[in-house]
Amino acid sequence: MRWGHDFASLAGAFVAGFCALAFLGYAFAVVWATIRQARAVRSFGEVAVLAPLVTYDARARRAVKAVLLIVAMMLAFVALARPKFGSGTRIIPATNLDVVIVLDYSKSMYARDVVPSRISRAKAEVARLIHDLPGARFGAVAFAGEPMSFPLTSDGAAIAQFFRQLDPIDMPVGGTATARALEAGREVFARDSKSKDHVRVMLLVTDGEDLEGDPVTVAENCAKESTRIDVVQIGGRAPEPIPDVGPDGKAKGLRRDDDGKVLMTALSAEGEAQLARVAQASGGVIVRAEHGATGIDVIARDLQKMMREELSEKVETVYAEEYAWPLAIAAALLMCEALVAEAPRRRRPA
Repeated sequence: MRWGHDFASLAGAFVAGFCALAFLGYAFAVVWATIRQARAVRSFGEVAVLAPLVTYDARARRAVKAVLLIVAMMLAFVALARPKFGSGTRIIPATNLDVVIVLDYSKSMYARDVVPSRISRAKAEVARLIHDLPGARFGAVAFAGEPMSFPLTSDGAAIAQFFRQLDPIDMPVGGTATARALEAGREVFARDSKSKDHVRVMLLVTDGEDLEGDPVTVAENCAKESTRIDVVQIGGRAPEPIPDVGPDGKAKGLRRDDDGKVLMTALSAEGEAQLARVAQASGGVIVRAEHGATGIDVIARDLQKMMREELSEKVETVYAEEYAWPLAIAAALLMCEALVAEAPRRRRPA
């Protein structure tokens, strides 16, 4: 966009420079022709002797014609520059922001490297993000092995409640099906007729990699639909034990496999690379949890700044092009120049 503006400015400067050179060249040609004519008269003979032989001195009319033509050219160049003058202002309405939050509800989100747990902290920070973005619309996707979605709405409290009432133990299918979850997010946007005219952001919050689908391909399809995916990666390569949480929401110790070993959660190097490619493919950013925080607050600040600076209501000055006036005057002067003869008409003898 910036390159296009600079190119247009450069082209305008080039045209203006060319016109100025053309005008100066014509003015020089008129002056040089006048000087050449005076020299020709002097070379032919004495001016005082030749003057009585000339039936009519056309120098004054030629000067008038030259002035008319030069002024007409000047006005034509002014019209070519397309002058603009402010004629008022208009309000550009704010652009709406639609955010679909895709939150991982796999059982590994019970890990407590983020206090009080990954899932509890994520739900709290998602609720704060919704509160801090008044005017935005929100949709929701909760996922483990299968996704559950909530349509776009201006009622942010309903989205916060949707996430708040769910826990990983409520998910019917275990796992981390990120690709399916992102596809569900695409469907949330597709089902809403207004979203195609809004700025669309999908916020993926997860602690695992998808071993079944291809979330990067889904992200590329989102990019084609002008949907950006920001990724919040909770947890890293350091193994964390997974608490065993019962239906009452209380931990009963640690989850163990059939051999009695404690189940650990850790994101592999391939998983980290996969999440980074999801963000990159859609033009989004990836934030990794650190210092006991999930990183959702970082995305919230970026979205707040976007709504304040890029998507907010703006007042724009409306400029009206006024090239018609100098062009009309130039045309009138050219007509006058054509009507002015170099010598008066000869009267027929009676």
